[in-house]
Amino acid sequence: MAVLRSWKSHSVLPGFGLALGFTILYLSLIVLIPLSATFIKTAELGWGEFWTAVTTPRALASYRLSFGAAAIGALLNTGFGLLTAWVLVRYTFPGKRLVDALVDLPFALPTAVAGIALTAIYAPNGWLGQWLEPLGVKVAFTPLGVVIALTFIGLPFVVRTVQPVLEDLEAEVEEAAACLGASRWQTFAQVLMPALWPALITGFALAFARAVGEYGSVIFIAGNMPLISEISPLLIITKLEQYDYAGATAIAVVMLVISFALLLLINGLQWWISRRHGKRNP
Repeated sequence: MAVLRSWKSHSVLPGFGLALGFTILYLSLIVLIPLSATFIKTAELGWGEFWTAVTTPRALASYRLSFGAAAIGALLNTGFGLLTAWVLVRYTFPGKRLVDALVDLPFALPTAVAGIALTAIYAPNGWLGQWLEPLGVKVAFTPLGVVIALTFIGLPFVVRTVQPVLEDLEAEVEEAAACLGASRWQTFAQVLMPALWPALITGFALAFARAVGEYGSVIFIAGNMPLISEISPLLIITKLEQYDYAGATAIAVVMLVISFALLLLINGLQWWISRRHGKRNP
């Protein structure tokens, strides 16, 4: 007890009360107050006007595209991000440092530049688009282009979340499982995956959240056609340009509520898997 009191008196950080106060103040200024302003502005609409604004065919189509493409992109990144992290952690090959640096490129690259680059590649006269077009595969200016753009910007979140976990998993664990007669699939499914699931779910959540609000890399390759390839952030911008501020905040509130509910569900699933894994490995 004396040692604990001595440590508290010489703690580098301020006391709990002061630290919590600064934390709440900072979160209020950066997060809570702006979000509250969104709800307050939306409250200017009556319930009927609000419902009409957020359930138009154009708005519903934008929700489906934004959340659907974000989910598909996050799922693709979960699979290929795990594979990429595995290669970077478990193998040594020429150019490994370069590949590891390329993973972070979507972090550093301006989103508008990414959108222009993807459009130049997948447009009908682009490097890849000119070969896909005769096959009947249209990427640019379609929902498929939106999925590709959201997959591009979300990959680093999965790789950088899973990579540290893989580094902590020693190869001797797999060797021990093999010595006990486990096949490669059994080793992967029963030894590695229980430890990787929380990191994979976290990476999926981060990639999904990043993709839902993405704007710059999508507007160039999407084509922005209402009811076809228009994302919700672009619809919000369109309403702001038309001075329909309440309508814009109404759509923003819908996206906020759906995103929060999905993230809450994902976090609950992650907590359940972690607790179940902890019970299996006391």
